[in-house]
Amino acid sequence: MIDGVKIIPLKQFPDERGSVKHMLRCDDPWFERFGEIYFSTVYPNKFKGYHFHKEMALNYAVPFGTIKLILWDNREGSPTKGEYQEIYMGKCNYVLVHVPPQVWNAFAGLGTEEAIVANCATLPYSEDEIVRLDQIK
Repeated sequence: MIDGVKIIPLKQFPDERGSVKHMLRCDDPWFERFGEIYFSTVYPNKFKGYHFHKEMALNYAVPFGTIKLILWDNREGSPTKGEYQEIYMGKCNYVLVHVPPQVWNAFAGLGTEEAIVANCATLPYSEDEIVRLDQIK
């Protein structure tokens, strides 16, 4: 497990009408602060490539579909530097994954349907704050 990554099981409340799926509350012990919430989709067998945020922490949940989240720790001084971690998220494993700043991450769509990845980030998005693998020379 990569240092600082948290995997938190989330509550779901299904009934004959549909379901309610929790993600993150301001009184959860792992909640840091609110920056923005956004949704990303990924099609089956597609990959959204590696990136990290310099200061932003990510809080991912997959309320629809299934993904494989891939993490890589390349942080100087981290006790888990060089480690990879794969987490299957979605229908079969409804969890919140907290990704600390500077941990590389990417995800791949699994199954037969488009997946929705929700992120409650600790900072608003800024192009200056993100590093993408294709930017590294």
